[in-house]
Amino acid sequence: MNKIRTIVRKEWAEVFKNRMVLFTVAFLPLIMTAIPLGILFALRSEGSTQGMDTEIPRQFSAICPSGLNGGECFQVYMVSQFMIMFMIIPLVIPSTISAYSIIGEKATRSLEPLLATPITTAELLIGKSLAALVPAVLATDIAFCIYAIGAWLMINSKVVFAAMMDVRWLLAVFLVGPLLALMAVNFSIMVSSRVNDPRVAEQLSALIIVPVLAIFFGQLSGLFILNRQLVLLIAVVLAIFDAILVYLSVRLFQRETILTRWK
Repeated sequence: MNKIRTIVRKEWAEVFKNRMVLFTVAFLPLIMTAIPLGILFALRSEGSTQGMDTEIPRQFSAICPSGLNGGECFQVYMVSQFMIMFMIIPLVIPSTISAYSIIGEKATRSLEPLLATPITTAELLIGKSLAALVPAVLATDIAFCIYAIGAWLMINSKVVFAAMMDVRWLLAVFLVGPLLALMAVNFSIMVSSRVNDPRVAEQLSALIIVPVLAIFFGQLSGLFILNRQLVLLIAVVLAIFDAILVYLSVRLFQRETILTRWK
């Protein structure tokens, strides 16, 4: 554990010197939080709309609890479309950190001495993974808490607030979020250990966001509704996929080959 903690501290000391990484960790969560809060602020007057209880569209009623009028249900529906922003944060932040992690050490010539130490490959990758995983999870949780506080201040109805804090979004943020971050970390490590250009590593690592964007646009177009069952199914699939990626990242990270290819 001491070796892993040393790697984590070393990673944070070096990675956060990069302005792009620092900007991503500090400001991306705020931007993603501002989107649903901005929509909620723009629709704050809709909650007072009455007389639409029998005319609520099917896609609205699918995610609205009973007792909401049409305006309140419209609020819940529109904000829910953009709650997936909190699933993008744990993908972008670790991808940025992990992609820079190995490639950055190649540029600064600090990877060779590190690989020459008696630390195992598993310890090295665990340390690098935690260095990217922890900031991503913390940033996502803090951003969601800011959203919850902002929503509580702007929403008068406790029922509407409870609908926006539905279990599916708690599962998405606190269960699926860390699994997404772990997927992004291992995918980025695999990419950055096989390429030599930091820009290529960052661009390839960004591809991991595509599935989440597909979910976002699929829900926005009405193809499906992201309910609790679908969120739990995504969590199970991600857990299996993460296990495969962890195995592959260890297998593909060949110390001798990296040292030879990067000289």
